[in-house]
Amino acid sequence: MALLRNVRVVIITGLSGSGKSTALRALEDAGFFAVDNLPVALLPPFLDLRDQGEAAKVALVMDIREPDFLKNYERIFNQLRESGFKLEIVFLEASQEALIRRFSQTRRTHPATPKGPLIEAIRQEIQALNGLKSIAGLVLDTTELSVHELKARIIETFSSPLTDRLMRITLVSFGFKYGPPPEADMILDVRFLANPYFVEGLKEKDGTQEEIVDFLNRWDETARFKELFLDLLQFLLPLYQKEGKAYLTIGLGCTGGRHRSVALVNQLDELLREIGYRPEVRHRDINRDRETL
Repeated sequence: MALLRNVRVVIITGLSGSGKSTALRALEDAGFFAVDNLPVALLPPFLDLRDQGEAAKVALVMDIREPDFLKNYERIFNQLRESGFKLEIVFLEASQEALIRRFSQTRRTHPATPKGPLIEAIRQEIQALNGLKSIAGLVLDTTELSVHELKARIIETFSSPLTDRLMRITLVSFGFKYGPPPEADMILDVRFLANPYFVEGLKEKDGTQEEIVDFLNRWDETARFKELFLDLLQFLLPLYQKEGKAYLTIGLGCTGGRHRSVALVNQLDELLREIGYRPEVRHRDINRDRETL
């Protein structure tokens, strides 16, 4: 088995207009050596040059702007893995409506079919990149993210040092009324728990506050859920990591994403930290409309 190389390699790819340049700039600000649109055939010699002496961090945007990328990326990525490089592939995407809006604002042409209808170019690219998306370690939907939010997400995700090989776990609380997070690998519905929204004095509070946590912890179902879910994660996480999964996003959803899911995510964060993991926590909908269906 090849020795692990002394280079951290983050490959940013995905749909045109999804924010790849923004992600690359974020990593450059975080100390990565950043390269945009390197031909995939030049990736092996480029990484060999960077694998000299001290640990290096490299971030590259690679996509369909290079004519041979789709034809060659799978073979070259496999070649690099076999020679000891650990590639972290990040696939950015966004809704078709968001992509159309972004291209209209910038007045850029789409690289898939520069002279054809924009919507057809977007659909062709989505279809062409399905295989690449399926092998990405992290798929990030940027539809609802501002430039600053995308930069923050990228920096948070890739802030660990090269020597940190532990799988990165993200816990996301959300409200089903706003739709599940598209980036989630695993989703749990916690609407079976008693809802503090209907308890006098708790409606206007949120799951970060002690009163909500105390209310939920009165019920045997809450303790049993945390016990069973932690057992499941302790079984699954080492297997995912052994299989090579670098990122895992777990979504916990309640109705509005303000009370139950928030409190449960925070408690699971504490439990995972006790067994050696360092999750990132995001409360997606905590500040949205407080009205509950």
